[in-house]
Amino acid sequence: MTSASQLGLALMFHEAHPDMWSVPWSFEPAIVIPLLALLGVYTAGASRRGNVASLRWRHASFAAGWGTLALALVSPIHELGEQLFSAHMLQHEILILICAPLISASHPGATCLWAFAPRHRSGIGSWVHRIESSPAARLFTAPLNAWILEAAALWLWHIPLLYQATLTSDWIHAAQHISFLGTAVLFWSALYGVGRSAMSYGTATLFVFGTAVHCSALGALLTFSTVLWYPAYATTTAQWGLTPIQDQQLGGAIMWVPSGVVFMVIALALMARWLSESDRRLRLGSVAALLEKEQL
Repeated sequence: MTSASQLGLALMFHEAHPDMWSVPWSFEPAIVIPLLALLGVYTAGASRRGNVASLRWRHASFAAGWGTLALALVSPIHELGEQLFSAHMLQHEILILICAPLISASHPGATCLWAFAPRHRSGIGSWVHRIESSPAARLFTAPLNAWILEAAALWLWHIPLLYQATLTSDWIHAAQHISFLGTAVLFWSALYGVGRSAMSYGTATLFVFGTAVHCSALGALLTFSTVLWYPAYATTTAQWGLTPIQDQQLGGAIMWVPSGVVFMVIALALMARWLSESDRRLRLGSVAALLEKEQL
C-alpha cells in the first residue's frame, strides 16, 4: 500500500471510528488549576480596567487563546496523544498555530496586572518591568533568538529519545508542552507583539518563511519515513485501526500541511505589506525630490 493510500485510510478512520467519542476528558489538577487561575486573573483584570472599546479585540483574542489551550490540554485529544502519535501532533499544532498567536496578540500582561490591588500593582509592575528589561529577557525576546528557540524546541523534542521520555514521565511531558507554548509565544510576539516595531516587514517575512520550511521539513520526514521513530506507539495504535507507520505518517502530515499553509499565508501577507510599504516610500521619495527641485 502506498503512503498516500495509508494516509487516506487513516483520515477516513479518524472521521468514522466510534471509539474516538468514548475517550474521556482529562481533568488533572496540575493542568486545570493553572488554567482556571490564568482565566480568573485575566477576567478580574479586565473587569477592573472597565469597558475599554480599544481592548475588546484583545479580550476576544485572549478568550479564544485560552479556549484552545483548554481544548488541547483537557479534551480527549490529550488522552489520545498517549496512544496515537497523530493525536499528539494535533495537540501540538493547536498549541503552536492557534493558542500561541492568539495569546500573544492579546498582550495579557497589562490586563492581568489590573487584577491586583492598587497598592500591589505598582510593585508587581516594577518587578515585571525589571525582568523584561534585563539582558537575559532582551536576549530571548530578540526576533532572531526567538525564532531559533522555537525551531530548536520543535526539533529537539522530536528526537526519539526525548520524545519517548515524554510518554513515560508526566514531568517531562509537561516540560515539552511548556517549551512548545513558551517558545511559540516568544516567536509570535516577536512578529506582531513585543519588539514588532523594531522588525521590518522584510525581516518578518524571512522569519515566517524559515519557520514554514523547517516545520514542513520535519513533517515531511515523518510522513515519508518507513521506519518507526517512536516504538512506544507500536502497541497502542492497533485498537484504533491503524498500524504504527500509518499513525506516524498521519502525524507527519498533520505537522506538515497545516503549519506549512498557515506560515506561507502569513509570509505572503507580510510580503505584500512589505512591497506596499516600499512602494509608498518610493512615491514619497519621488514627491520630496520634486518639491526640492521646485524650490531650487
